[in-house]
Amino acid sequence: YAWRLWDYWERHLDPDLFIDRSLRGHVAGKVVVVTGGSSGIGHATAVMMGRAGARVAIVARDKAKLADAVREIEEEGGEARAFSADLADMDACDAVLEQIFSKMGTIDILVNNAGRSIRRGIASSYDRFHDYERVMQLNYFGSLRMIMGVLPVMEQKRRGHIINISSIGVL
Repeated sequence: YAWRLWDYWERHLDPDLFIDRSLRGHVAGKVVVVTGGSSGIGHATAVMMGRAGARVAIVARDKAKLADAVREIEEEGGEARAFSADLADMDACDAVLEQIFSKMGTIDILVNNAGRSIRRGIASSYDRFHDYERVMQLNYFGSLRMIMGVLPVMEQKRRGHIINISSIGVL
């Protein structure tokens, strides 16, 4: 009769049965930071997180677009705050993280989405090396600075997620 006990356990007592595996189950009440969250993929991510019950911190440069994104999330019943920063500036990365920590608490999920792309072929860019420097400053160093700003707390708490987004435009 061991198989009956096992079957009963799996159907009625297994703790995994009671875990909410939906997006809401994973993010509700957590602080989710979305960089580049005022448009495109970042905006869609911020809205989706807000709908799922996350406390969303949207980081972008354009204050008007940030305000629109926050308003959209709040109109749907979500919680969001806007933080304006140019993440190509390392001091701005540190400052925005300080603001988020002080106003929203510990960051549970960081979605690095802010990015810049060069929309021309290499043959048209031989004399424009500075374009590549700007891309690396934001897409690589800015993302890395944000990661290094949240990792110590995540490591201490032994939980947290970092998601790096790269659109097809980066190719």
